[in-house]
Amino acid sequence: MDLYPAIDLRGGQCVRLYQGDFAQETVYGDDPVAQARQFADAGSSWIHVVDLDAARTGEPVNRPVIAAIAGAIGVPVQTGGGVRDDESAEALLSSGVARVVIGTAALERPDWARSLVERFPGQVALGLDVRGREVAVRGWVEGSGRQLADVAAEFDDAGFAALIVTQINVDGAGTGPDTDLYAELLDTLETDVIASGGVGNVEHVRALAALGAQSRPLVGAIVGKALYDGALSIDGALAAAQVE
Repeated sequence: MDLYPAIDLRGGQCVRLYQGDFAQETVYGDDPVAQARQFADAGSSWIHVVDLDAARTGEPVNRPVIAAIAGAIGVPVQTGGGVRDDESAEALLSSGVARVVIGTAALERPDWARSLVERFPGQVALGLDVRGREVAVRGWVEGSGRQLADVAAEFDDAGFAALIVTQINVDGAGTGPDTDLYAELLDTLETDVIASGGVGNVEHVRALAALGAQSRPLVGAIVGKALYDGALSIDGALAAAQVE
């Protein structure tokens, strides 16, 4: 299982939000490029970057920072936040990003999402954020009224590089990932699944890596706050992700 250390950007700084709440923000550093280089030098095979400003307002104020990260490290960058049209997706991909993540826009314009995947095979992931099993939209502010299983099934044949599923109820809490959620998806989908939310220690990473031992495993897990708080070291997380 690949580990995706997360860098959340707001105003060019590395921050973390508690359960997506902009009022509960912690700033962890003002040099995202150096942070990405640290993760890459430790052996991370991917870096996950989120543009919180673009997710909230649609304004890509952190795009130069994302391009700088992509150009400074030797591993691929996956990025999301405010990718709602061709221009934003193409600008990120042309800046050196390996994969873009689309979310709300895919639910609102599924035909556009499918066309983007067709034009950029292997370079577009679908991000679905859930409270329980309901998909949330617009930066987690609104519920969509749709269940994850139904939305995931609808897009399973679209050719997305991965389905990134964040459990909002545990995001930033460090209390453990929703392993039942990911087990359900692995049993029913063909699309690769990446887990996000709740990882607080090495055992949590091991639990995700062990999923699908009898079938399909998770291809990745996104880890953020625990790395910045020191509850989990990048070396320990990378080792745990490789447990057979």
